[in-house]
Amino acid sequence: MESQRNVSEFILLGLSHDQNMQIFCFVLFLFCYAALLVGNLLILVSIRCSPLFHQPMYYFLSHLSTLDICYISSVTPKLIADLLVERKAISYGNCMLQIFAMHFFGTIEVLILTVMAFDHYAAICKPLHYLLIMNRTRCNLLVLAAWAGGAVHSFPQFCMVIRLPFCGPNEIDHYFCDIFPLLKVACTDTYITGVLMVANSGMVTLVTFVVLFFSFEVIILFTLRNHSAEGRRKALSTCGSHITVIVLFFGPSIFAYLRPPTNFPEDKIFALFYTIIAPMFNPLIYTLRNSEMKNAMRKFWCQT
Repeated sequence: MESQRNVSEFILLGLSHDQNMQIFCFVLFLFCYAALLVGNLLILVSIRCSPLFHQPMYYFLSHLSTLDICYISSVTPKLIADLLVERKAISYGNCMLQIFAMHFFGTIEVLILTVMAFDHYAAICKPLHYLLIMNRTRCNLLVLAAWAGGAVHSFPQFCMVIRLPFCGPNEIDHYFCDIFPLLKVACTDTYITGVLMVANSGMVTLVTFVVLFFSFEVIILFTLRNHSAEGRRKALSTCGSHITVIVLFFGPSIFAYLRPPTNFPEDKIFALFYTIIAPMFNPLIYTLRNSEMKNAMRKFWCQT
């Protein structure tokens, strides 16, 4: 642990060294971050101040919006600020906090997406028993289980990372503190730690993706067999929105974490998908494609 104190900060190499590209990225990501904050806050306020909050789907959506804000705020503000400075430094403590926050809130978010898939399954495949299956007590327990799952995933991982000694180079070839780039600068053999990280983050990502994909496959097959043309259109539209988010989030995540613990030049580009792009689409997908949500927002904001 003594050698760990030899490094008090890390230097992030960032997305690009090109000045014009950094200015472009600053404007783009500032806009994306502001749009995500405004969109999710509008969803939160509109749901909380309308009867929709008592419906399971929108109850889960309000939690998803909260987690979107927490998750993207663990990475994006630092990225935006670093695009304006030449020396992109982050303290050791803030680096560890960023790793923990990103994996904690990220895991809860994917579990909430899984819960929402279950909610869709119950609504489409078990409509007569839906209110019994998705009562408020069960909804609260599912959300609590998602938060517990985030803790179970992130705390052991955080404990492994914080025990690593850092005594030599402190340059991290990324735009935020993540596990594999950090393992590269640790002054010890990190093979076992890397394997454990793959088993933790990689398997959580893969298993969740398989469960979600299988759930929507069941929903689509059931819809095609049992619903009218209008019912099929609505159900497939809803499922299509969820599948879009899942592919954008899980595709790059699987590439990043379900592989040997090494670094590739494409890592930064793929990381943009699961740290900024996919979360940014959530407010658009769940509002612009949802007539109930748009009506609730219109009524609330017109009254105010």
